[in-house]
Amino acid sequence: MNKIRILDCTLRDGGYCNEWRFGRAYIGKIIRSLTEANVDIIECGYILDGNAFDPDVTKFSSISQVNAILPEKSGAGSFVIMANYGDYDFNALTEYSGKGACGIRLAFHKKDAANALREARVIAGKGYKLFLQPMVSLCYTDEEFLRLIHAANELNPYAFYIVDSFGEMKGRDLRRLFYMTEHNLRQDVMIGFHSHNNMQLAYSNAKALVETQTSRSLIIDSSVYGMGRGAGNLNTELFTEYLNETCGTGYDIKPLLSIIDEVLSGFYQQKSWGYSLPNYLSALHSVHPSYAFFLDERKTLTVEDMNEIFLRMSDEKKHEFDRGYIESLYESYMEAGDVYDAHKAEFLERISGKEILLIGPGKSSETEKETITDYAAKENVVSISVNFDYPRCTTDFVFISNIRRFREFPKEKLGKCIITSNIAADGVYLQAKYRDLLNDVEVVRDNAGLMAVRFLMDCGVRKVILAGFDGYSHDNSSNYAEKTLSIIMNNAMMDAINDGMTRILAEYGKQIEIVRI
Repeated sequence: MNKIRILDCTLRDGGYCNEWRFGRAYIGKIIRSLTEANVDIIECGYILDGNAFDPDVTKFSSISQVNAILPEKSGAGSFVIMANYGDYDFNALTEYSGKGACGIRLAFHKKDAANALREARVIAGKGYKLFLQPMVSLCYTDEEFLRLIHAANELNPYAFYIVDSFGEMKGRDLRRLFYMTEHNLRQDVMIGFHSHNNMQLAYSNAKALVETQTSRSLIIDSSVYGMGRGAGNLNTELFTEYLNETCGTGYDIKPLLSIIDEVLSGFYQQKSWGYSLPNYLSALHSVHPSYAFFLDERKTLTVEDMNEIFLRMSDEKKHEFDRGYIESLYESYMEAGDVYDAHKAEFLERISGKEILLIGPGKSSETEKETITDYAAKENVVSISVNFDYPRCTTDFVFISNIRRFREFPKEKLGKCIITSNIAADGVYLQAKYRDLLNDVEVVRDNAGLMAVRFLMDCGVRKVILAGFDGYSHDNSSNYAEKTLSIIMNNAMMDAINDGMTRILAEYGKQIEIVRI
């Protein structure tokens, strides 16, 4: 049977989940435990220029910094580091000394392949094991991939990889690329496989590759607990156990489980990874997963809307994340609707000289229901609920900017709805222009509550009373009055939204009076 090596990339790919801030003690713990588990190759993080050294972070600017975190005795395992093409000047790379990190994994996109291979010569010339990582391998035609393999042969790398960057590979895709590589790559070069789990296929694909009849040595990438950007990676602890049972390998699973228990479970609680709808959609459309997460984090779109945006993406933009591009695409999609203002004059007369009670869906809209309903009953108050129909009293209007919330709204009550132009609908009371209500803080740029306040400001309102706008707690169960309104977000996103809301409300408060119940 072919020789299988496991390359664990927890400290590198896992860093997307915590900004590579594992902490000095935990970095040591992970490396020691992976070594004790007999993992063959341990990837320590990224090397890149201009990175200020921080002992708590697995990003480095020199090999000496990498070597400083390694144990003096590493057993049979070896250590490598990854560099994305263009991030590091390999002319500054010191010669391999025979100790410490012995390999460089060079990752590159198809458009950079020719230049990356020239950089690869520098790496190999300095004595390091060269790993070639052509990202998004499926984006190559057969002819292009064959040319890449032949070019790699001239460099005689340690390993040449098939990279499933977006977790989109089916078994037939992997077999096609593997056999193409198997029959054309130099026999002394290992074939590596790096997968993501967007479609829950990382394990089955790796298993199929191991079971392939070949005399060539293989490297399978994985990470403990599957830690990695988005859907994460193949789980080291699961796949090493499989190899132990079927191939007679000698991996020790207990140290891997201790990493999960003592280190990674805490990071998972702060920012989870794993299979999700956005990850599935990114694989389905063969786009960078950060695009899907950007759209999902808006919490304004249905699956159909996200699909429509992906279909509008140009092919050359799909594989590398461009925040400005997706922001522009999102906003152009959201502002494509019409504006209906036949009742605008009537609405302005209705609110003239009145205080506006804005009711959000936060927990306090239930706990303070008596105060809210009493206030709404006042003669000089116009009540407007935001993105939901407040159940404790009949509000005068409902403001909705969220497509998902609008789809769930009772159709018989559309006559009192004020919606934004990103929503296509008939029979509503008013429709305001989406773009006019945006603010400058990206994370809350089209937050419904802030858009409602901005709409009222533009209508000349002088005083707004906020109820049920509580901010987000890390305890998801305490954020909404109704469970059906709950949305799942990570703690960092909640904190960012809270900060953004506070900043924009303070800014708006300089122009109108804003008070809270």
